[in-house]
Amino acid sequence: MLKTRMKRIADHQAAAARTIALIEASVVALSDDDLLDLADIFSGASPSPLGEMASAEMAKRGIAL
Repeated sequence: MLKTRMKRIADHQAAAARTIALIEASVVALSDDDLLDLADIFSGASPSPLGEMASAEMAKRGIAL
């Protein structure tokens, strides 16, 4: 039972890691205008992982709101 539960948890964590990687790849693939729009949407809200990803990508590209 414990081995089955540990495997299920490991599978869930692996799926979550794949999903995060896909989201990060999607943010990187955005055009500059779309990236600015995304960052603008999340700029007024409390800090969020998606907003932080957008801000980090903007910094890499050297663009700002």
